[in-house]
Amino acid sequence: MTGKPRIPRTRAAPPEHDALRGAHDSGHNAPPVQYADKASARAALMALRRGVNPDRKRAWDERIGQRLLDLQARRALAELAVFWPLAGEPDLQPAYAQLAAQGVRLYLPVVLARDAALGFSAWTPGEAMHKDRMGIAVPETLRLGARPGALLLPCLGFNEEKFRLGYGGGFYDRTLAGAPAPLAIGVAYECTRAAFAGEGHDVALDVILTERATW
Repeated sequence: MTGKPRIPRTRAAPPEHDALRGAHDSGHNAPPVQYADKASARAALMALRRGVNPDRKRAWDERIGQRLLDLQARRALAELAVFWPLAGEPDLQPAYAQLAAQGVRLYLPVVLARDAALGFSAWTPGEAMHKDRMGIAVPETLRLGARPGALLLPCLGFNEEKFRLGYGGGFYDRTLAGAPAPLAIGVAYECTRAAFAGEGHDVALDVILTERATW
């Protein structure tokens, strides 16, 4: 996220073994964790995701993918911007393939400039891909168009008010700020729920999908 730190300075981040324990039992019944500041929150949540057992992560990803398909069954979205998984993010590619088979037009985000909103390229699962200058996978042939009406956003962390903690680049902040507002669907693991206050420039997500709940 951009702007001033939005996570109140409370107690220090919990020891790593506590964070990893939350990853293994999903932390669904635990209170949201508070961190000393935004930098420590990002570091702890990244470590937490890296510590999740791969088999457990695959099971969680399947559950989140099913929640996405269930959401589509209710919303009947015509188009959706999805994301290519990075750094331990949920891998929802099987669900993307099912959405495409249902006729949903899919898009992938494209970084156009460092301080700009994201662009979006039409994408078909299975087409040729390459990594851009930031190391993010994008279609080999970009087919840029207008921002889709619904966006799927990876969340490093989230709070109960549906505010998202990202990696600090501000790309999704600037993208969500554009009018008309898109349907913003966050994706996260339940154990990354944290306690922090949103700032004036932040935009709450409409829905957050985890392996345990639809927020």
